[in-house]
Amino acid sequence: MTLELFKDMGRVGPEVQELGEGAVVLRGFALSSDVGMAEEVLLEDLAAVVAAAPFRRMMTPGGHVMSVAMTNCGALGWVTDRGGYRYQGIDPESGRAWPEMPASFLELAAKAAARAGYEGFVPDACLINRYEVGAKMSLHQDKNERDFGQPIVSVSLGIGAVFLFGGMERSDAQQRVPLQHGDVVVWGGKSRLRYHGVLALKEAEHAVLGRYRINLTFRKAG
Repeated sequence: MTLELFKDMGRVGPEVQELGEGAVVLRGFALSSDVGMAEEVLLEDLAAVVAAAPFRRMMTPGGHVMSVAMTNCGALGWVTDRGGYRYQGIDPESGRAWPEMPASFLELAAKAAARAGYEGFVPDACLINRYEVGAKMSLHQDKNERDFGQPIVSVSLGIGAVFLFGGMERSDAQQRVPLQHGDVVVWGGKSRLRYHGVLALKEAEHAVLGRYRINLTFRKAG
């Protein structure tokens, strides 16, 4: 993907930041007229998901408790424990299916993917991460999904963060990309398996979400 694609679409502008081939930041997209969704609707649907499947800090296969609290919605949810990283349809804490993915989430993910050049994206999993001040996400690849031909759509809400976007090897140089409330990062194609992470969050306060950053990561997992 190049900026020429966006020029052909007649949509190039300061709200689009190219990170690499097939990867862009859509500045403020989640709260823009392109989506046409009230912020209150998105946050109410988020609260309903969390009420049904509360945040928890999962354990890595190596026995470390993650600093980021997580939950899921959709047909599949991402989990980690001593048994490894995987997707499954059942919340291990409740023994029930993960909450259904809200229509607002599906609409946002599909429109963001289309805006980035990935038409027809229908996620079946939304991993919801909650970052407190000091929490971080180490460099990793999203590779537990079955189809790497589908993009990743990552929505930032709440306090700001610095997103790390690297290369195909963990040792490759990383871009440091500041993200704010409403920004959406989409990556796929040749960038689909690039390493990425989040630096430890600095002290900040958001008018609605307080001292938290919420990240909605949409994937086609099954």
